[in-house]
Amino acid sequence: MSEIHPNSQNVLEAIRRQLGQLRKSDRKVADAILADPQRFLAATVADTAHTAGVSQPTVIRFATAIGCNGFQDFKLRLAQALALGTPATHSVLLETDGPETVFEKIFDYTISSLDWTRKRIDTLAVARAIDILTTARAIDFFGFGASGIVAQDAQQKFPLFGVPCGAPADLHQQVMVASMMQPGHVAVVISNTGTTPSMIDVARLARQNGARVIGLIGTTPAPLIAHCDVAIVIETLDNTNDYTPTISRLAALAVIDVLSTAVGLRRDPTYRNRVAVMKRRLQAYRGSTTT
Repeated sequence: MSEIHPNSQNVLEAIRRQLGQLRKSDRKVADAILADPQRFLAATVADTAHTAGVSQPTVIRFATAIGCNGFQDFKLRLAQALALGTPATHSVLLETDGPETVFEKIFDYTISSLDWTRKRIDTLAVARAIDILTTARAIDFFGFGASGIVAQDAQQKFPLFGVPCGAPADLHQQVMVASMMQPGHVAVVISNTGTTPSMIDVARLARQNGARVIGLIGTTPAPLIAHCDVAIVIETLDNTNDYTPTISRLAALAVIDVLSTAVGLRRDPTYRNRVAVMKRRLQAYRGSTTT
């Protein structure tokens, strides 16, 4: 039977993943906990055994089977999992799930994971990035795959940034743009792993040419960080199977919204008024009269 890593944060997620591998008596404990996890935060071994209809040694064996160092370690990690808000255990998708269940699980997982990111992000790093972006003469966003989608989304927010923005998608174009950057330019390099060789090269080239580099990175340590003036680490919960949403992309999109909005708020009132007029014109094209 496989066990979760001892440092895994979400013990509820681990229980759900291993349900089919647990012994029959251990599964009784698992089912009781998943049905009402809050109830077991203050429960003793005896309480848990009574609720699940098993022996006390079975409860202790269950805790070990899912990778905990005893029952107290299990309770600590249960508290950590519930502290996320909506239990992310509900995100594990099954072949038997209908559309309504899939809807609820994906939304629950997304909400929990974004809350996890919000509580762990370094707001001082975000503030430093905003300072750099506010004084930029031009900004280019770089990324591949899901990170490339984030770069494209950032580029289309150029009215808020208030300066020319680009998001080259092709590797050759990315190298060309990074090679031609100058002091006063900013490169925002987006890489969830922080290990993509081409993104490291782009950051290195941009910095060599005098540009400032901001990294949006999903984990630390990562080699990309060494080539950044500011690295914003956007830590997310790991996806649990092939069908859960790409939380790293959603979290990075939210951070881009924070950066663009904060920079936009620093622009002078005249510029902000021009942005407001632009938005009203777009609403008119959409057939909306909302102001």
